[in-house]
Amino acid sequence: MSSGGVSLINMSHWESGKRRIRFLYLTNNNSFNVTKGCRNEAQMIPLFLGADLFSETDVRGENQPRYHTKYAKRGLATKLVFSSDCRFQGLRLPCSHNSLWFYSVQGVFRVAFELYSRQDQLSVMESFQDLWKSRINDDNLNMSYHLSAQDYQPQDEQEQTAIVSNDHTCSIHHDQAQRDFPPDTSSSTDHDYCSSTEQANPNQPTLLTQKLCNLAETAKLCSNIDEETTMKVLEYVERSINGMIEEEILTDAVMSLLQAHLQSFSIYSSSLLKAVAGWLGQQFNSANSTISQRVEGFKAQHIEHITNLPPPEELASQLFPEAMRNLLAHWMGLSDEAEDWKRHSEYPILLLILEFANHNLVTGVAHVLYSSLICK
Repeated sequence: MSSGGVSLINMSHWESGKRRIRFLYLTNNNSFNVTKGCRNEAQMIPLFLGADLFSETDVRGENQPRYHTKYAKRGLATKLVFSSDCRFQGLRLPCSHNSLWFYSVQGVFRVAFELYSRQDQLSVMESFQDLWKSRINDDNLNMSYHLSAQDYQPQDEQEQTAIVSNDHTCSIHHDQAQRDFPPDTSSSTDHDYCSSTEQANPNQPTLLTQKLCNLAETAKLCSNIDEETTMKVLEYVERSINGMIEEEILTDAVMSLLQAHLQSFSIYSSSLLKAVAGWLGQQFNSANSTISQRVEGFKAQHIEHITNLPPPEELASQLFPEAMRNLLAHWMGLSDEAEDWKRHSEYPILLLILEFANHNLVTGVAHVLYSSLICK
């Protein structure tokens, strides 16, 4: 094949009952191999095509990306992003998104036991159990891998190997693969990723793309960008576009915004801090019924020892959400770094505030003070 041309790649198949699941090997974080039975197979991670795993299940094609993302968050699946010169036999991919979802052997078992019939589950167990045993210590997969390959050309009469640069490899040994497995006879529309998703709402991608392009142009003209905060926000945007919204990424972005904002604004005039405080108060208020149930259960359990309750810090951790305790502890200067005597002397006050704020009285001090306040 000529240098710079598009390479049509045939993946090998793994037989599992009536299913034929295409697979390849991840050789490192930026290369892959489709050869079955190569010398370094033990050092490579076999990955199985998600589209084949989900065929003949009740999961509709438009819902599969959501499932892929769910499994990817658990380290069982990953999105492989290929270079533009890689094309796969039997798979139609848009040129702008040359990526496919693949699953580890652990992911194969999880999909099978959640979506397959019992007979198909048995087939998966019989055909994959030896591989599963050999890969039992594999690490979880990353959410995605970017695989880069160059042009292909035959090196001798027995095999064709990718000629690559910068340590990126995309190796194909056609003769060996075809001896071990039958050739792929599926049509080019076996799995078509170029249909409804691109035509369903043509305006939304256009607006999003335009907004991102405008942002890129603006960034070129700005010399005083808060790069750390901007990168955190952009990372969250990127995850959101890919359907991989994670609370941890959002937390980092919001914390960067708060820290950058409060460096130049007073706490008395911070609209961002005011909005976060309002949202936090609403969340705490909505938890009141759950806290009441927990408090009632605690009282019933300790009815015989009501005058001999656990220490305030332990009591608060049993009855009230960590976020509430964390907010008040830092507010009062009782973080984990605070001296023991300070926490010991002031934590009863923190517990009292939590009891009053949640309208759930537990300690004798709270009952006495509350009665006194009501009388006044």
